[in-house]
Amino acid sequence: MSYSVEELIKFNEELKSKTPVEIAKWAVTNSKNAVVTTNFRPYEAAILFAATQAKSDIPVVWCDTGYNTPNTYRHAEEVIGLLKLNIDLYVPQQTASHRDVVMGIPQIDDPKHKIFTEQVKLEPFKRAMANHKPDVWFTNLRKGQTAHRDNLDILSISSDGVLKVSPFYYWSDAELDTYLAENNLPNEHKYFDPTKVLENRECGLHA
Repeated sequence: MSYSVEELIKFNEELKSKTPVEIAKWAVTNSKNAVVTTNFRPYEAAILFAATQAKSDIPVVWCDTGYNTPNTYRHAEEVIGLLKLNIDLYVPQQTASHRDVVMGIPQIDDPKHKIFTEQVKLEPFKRAMANHKPDVWFTNLRKGQTAHRDNLDILSISSDGVLKVSPFYYWSDAELDTYLAENNLPNEHKYFDPTKVLENRECGLHA
């Protein structure tokens, strides 16, 4: 999908008053090959619900770093079963146990942290996107998460030209809590991302 800056501004203004499901349906209607990515972090059930309401069998790309908490894995299984997700799992080419021996989890000021991030997050993601070749990518980016994300909107264009759709971009945690409760969706806060370390640090997929 190719949109001019002017078109994106226009569509973002129009979509701002729509519900997340309405936004998702708009995106699916205007796409040929939509996917949604997830890591089952907190509030991911919301974007997965909205995307599957728009297209029940939408491919759900799960890039699992191998470092998730037991709570996250249990939460993932619950959401997969509840929403009958069409999961396509991608994992690093080296196991976490092997990497723990040769590298561990480097600190963000360690030069090896960039290599670590490439191995556990960026390479599996690039592989997934190369396999699926989406023109629409649903993600749960929200304003206020990072400085970079504050400059985006409901619709934005990724570095490789894919239309990113963030139906909950302007939503707060409190609003999402209500949304999850209203739709009988679970949530899980015991989550660990070894590539971010700091909550407000960009992980690399969206920068």
